[in-house]
This record gives sequence, structure tokens and C-alpha cells, in this order.
Amino acid sequence: MELSNAEEQLMQILWRKETAYMKELLEAYPDPKPALTTVATLLKRMQDKNFVDYIQKGRSREYFPKVSKKKYFSKQMNGMIKNFFNDSTAQFASFFTTESDLSEKELRELRELIDRQLKNK
Repeated sequence: MELSNAEEQLMQILWRKETAYMKELLEAYPDPKPALTTVATLLKRMQDKNFVDYIQKGRSREYFPKVSKKKYFSKQMNGMIKNFFNDSTAQFASFFTTESDLSEKELRELRELIDRQLKNK
């Protein structure tokens, strides 16, 4: 299941904070800040999607992510590779290395990462 742009923005805040109350989430938004009801609605939708949960502490709720940023990003990237690159990581790598403005240093670092992964396999 995917997050909308607004949900993803809120999730980024929650991943950064790890746990937060509604007031802390609102304060973390850049200006113009959304309405409290908007954030509450987003949290409810994200809870329904099983991305967020909370612990009731008195009259307040302490929210926390149920999905790690790494797991979400990995799923998004795998979906992009499947949908845009015919499920071919080679096509993705080719596009990424030719269409992004990677410096020679960054390309060498990328090669080193791949070489390390090959050694570990």
C-alpha cells in the first residue's frame, strides 16, 4: 500500500522524530502549517493503512511509525523498477548513471558499492 504525498510528508516527520504527539507533529511542519484536523485525518488514514499507530497517554496520543523508512523506500524503489524499467535493475542502473549528473567520484563510489556486494554474494 502506498502513501499520498501529504501522508508521505507527515511520515517523513514521524520517521525523523521516531515518536511524537500531535502538537510536535504540527510544529515540525514548515509554514504554512496544515490545520490540526488535516493532520488528524492524515494520521487516521495512515493508521488504517497500517503505517502508523499510537500509545494513549492520558488524553494524548503518542504516534509512532509501524513501517521503517528503509522498508518503505525499498518497496517504492522496487515498484518503480518494476513499473518504469520492465522489472530490470540493469535498465534502472543504466538510466540512473546516464541521466543523473553523477560526478566521476560518485560513479567510482557506486562501483565500489557494487564490487563489495559482489564479494559478499
